Amino acid sequence: QVQLVESGGGLVQPGGSLRLSCSASVSIFSIYNMGWYRQTPGKQRELVATMTSSGVTNSAGSVKGRFTISRDNAKKMVYLQMNSLKPEDTAVYYCTAEAITTGRSYWGQGTQVTVSS
Repeated sequence: QVQLVESGGGLVQPGGSLRLSCSASVSIFSIYNMGWYRQTPGKQRELVATMTSSGVTNSAGSVKGRFTISRDNAKKMVYLQMNSLKPEDTAVYYCTAEAITTGRSYWGQGTQVTVSS
């Protein structure tokens, strides 16, 4: 059973920064594509950024140049560095892992990010 635990959310002023972390309880972290999604009330969950097992990244246009995804395979961690935060970045952020061997996806419980003055 794969468990993902996010941390690092909170309240930040516009223009500020936050770093989200996700810890994965898996035996072999390197076989998972990792990602971050976010969701606001009444809207569908949307992709923020992903990083494949080989290190290829992808991110939504709305966060390009501001958010950076990274991973530490030795620590079984994935991070989302968020800079120049805007009120529209307010959402619950979810960590996700996709096993490249089976295609099965797993989700964390989410962490709230609120950008407000």
